[in-house]
Amino acid sequence: MSIYTQIPIKHLKALRLVVKNNHMKHYPKENFTDKEADRIIESITPQTREKLIKLAIDHGITEL
Repeated sequence: MSIYTQIPIKHLKALRLVVKNNHMKHYPKENFTDKEADRIIESITPQTREKLIKLAIDHGITEL
């Protein structure tokens, strides 16, 4: 099952920001894409995704 059917688009955008800012900060610029961020998001557990979404919303990361 794809993350596109599991997570609302608003939350997916927040997760992408978190992943790009934290998990991908040492990636080469050519790999700094939404597709690569989605691959990382798919590899983490649903519980961790929910925690990251909550942290992103609570700390205003969605408004960057």
